[in-house]
Amino acid sequence: MRPRAKHLSGEREAGFALGEVLVAIFILSLVFSGLIYGYVQANRMAEWTSMSLAAQSYASQGAEQARAADWRPRDWPPTNGPGTMDELPPTNYTKVDILDIPIRGDPSSSDFSFWVTNNITVTKYSDNPPLRQIRSDCCWFFPLTGQLQTNTVILMRGPDQ
Repeated sequence: MRPRAKHLSGEREAGFALGEVLVAIFILSLVFSGLIYGYVQANRMAEWTSMSLAAQSYASQGAEQARAADWRPRDWPPTNGPGTMDELPPTNYTKVDILDIPIRGDPSSSDFSFWVTNNITVTKYSDNPPLRQIRSDCCWFFPLTGQLQTNTVILMRGPDQ
């Protein structure tokens, strides 16, 4: 303990020195900056999670739409295209759309929309048994970092399923 200042009357006066006050303010500012940084990180992770979940749902939607196509390899004569025995031949499809996340304003405006590209690839996996692989890659940019993110869904499909 340091000696306290005395008044002329001989009584001691209680109080804090300037150095003590500055150290307390410095510690308080460190605590507040840690709280603010934690809040900002939690907000960033929540935004990334919402966008990733929307992209995963979009990739699942594309894979399920491809899976729902008719494929009957035992029919004769073999034909491809809508309304035939093979509506989804091995090929690539690409669709560009707006990511479905809660935003403010008009969703079609370029200020607030987040664009997503869904690449659906259908490949022959095996001939016996006949299997096809349906891969849906949903690519999107995270606006806070500008990094490209990809969510993928892979399904195996047999005929008449």
